[in-house]
Amino acid sequence: MKKIRKAVFPVAGLGTRFLPATKAIPKEMLTVVDRPVIQYVVDEAREAGIEHFIFVTGRNKAVIEDHFDIQFELYDTLEQRGRTEVLERLQQLQPLPGQTSFTRQQVPLGLGHAVWCARELVGDEPFALLLPDMIMQSRKGCLASMVELYEKTGSNIVAVQECDPAETHKYGIVGRGETAHTGFQITEMVEKPEPGTAPSNLYINGRYILQPQIFDILAGQTQGAGGEIQLTDAMLRLARDQSFYGYRYEGHTYDCGSPEGFVEANVAFALWRKDLNATISASIRSLLDEIKPA
Repeated sequence: MKKIRKAVFPVAGLGTRFLPATKAIPKEMLTVVDRPVIQYVVDEAREAGIEHFIFVTGRNKAVIEDHFDIQFELYDTLEQRGRTEVLERLQQLQPLPGQTSFTRQQVPLGLGHAVWCARELVGDEPFALLLPDMIMQSRKGCLASMVELYEKTGSNIVAVQECDPAETHKYGIVGRGETAHTGFQITEMVEKPEPGTAPSNLYINGRYILQPQIFDILAGQTQGAGGEIQLTDAMLRLARDQSFYGYRYEGHTYDCGSPEGFVEANVAFALWRKDLNATISASIRSLLDEIKPA
């Protein structure tokens, strides 16, 4: 069984729901408390043992590459000013030389196409896929637990969470089969099922471990819903020949691709921190008393 060494991060999206903020700044570089959204996702991958971070980018995304590069002037200034604590924190977040790769998705043909664009960098080995809009909050990272399940099954792994049954039509939903190890066998996958037809209320939350055969399927796949190459369609075809297991994540997931999810993430991660909890809690209580909707 091959180790999960590589992770793919599709970061080519335009972030139109955050305009005008994302006119000049990629949505992945918007900050939750004091670090960019993409940093949280990369940190989750690093905790899971990922050694190679592959970013599928688009136009105006160069700042993401700069973020994960060494900034000599900044490091030198911090060292001269004796800001060793800040310098050490930045260095700890810094990937080692050769651990990051960047490739372009020249045309916006959806998530499946973005994954396919990483094929040469991934090669013939299983890989993790993390959607950067979705950031997780828990004592142990979602992907780390998924890797443990993969090491027991050697299969494709999809992370899921419960949602309100009335909202299953908004998500990709899986059917739940027999329990296996820390997960369960996936019996079916349905993208945005019609109300009342969903096989469960377990939605796919943006974390995957996939076998490399997915690339061959994506290479010949035609455009699906919305004129895009859908990853779910490719996984359904792969599931004919390979098993898929679901890992039920029990932590919190924040969709930073939406303004409300982004604000919620900022509040949640601020409250998560011991140095900010008391101040932010008091501020929220005061604002709730003072500010009423217009």
